[in-house]
Amino acid sequence: QVRLVESGGGLVQTGGSLRLSCAASGRTFSIRGMGWFRQAPGKDREFVAAIFLNGGSTYYGDSVKGRFTISRDNVKDTMYLQMNSLKPEDTAAYYCAAGYASGNYYSADYYDTWGQGTQVTVSS
Repeated sequence: QVRLVESGGGLVQTGGSLRLSCAASGRTFSIRGMGWFRQAPGKDREFVAAIFLNGGSTYYGDSVKGRFTISRDNVKDTMYLQMNSLKPEDTAAYYCAAGYASGNYYSADYYDTWGQGTQVTVSS
């Protein structure tokens, strides 16, 4: 089994930056793709970014393109989300997730393992 633990959330002003981390443990060799999602109160869970471990392809949601960067350190089994130029609308709980097969990386249904989430709050 795989366990995911997020960290790095917090309070930041508009225009600021944060870096989220997602540490994976367990049978990490079985992971094919990893992603970040976010959910604000009263809203649906939203795809933020994904990375595939074979080849390192990355994908982003339209609302974060050009501002967020997803990456992974294979030695540390840790995925990161560098968030720059943060806006109040980025305020949400951020979750990392792992998938083990082919599928639609932008859909939450693709991912079978989820972390507990970390809160990001951007003040105006």
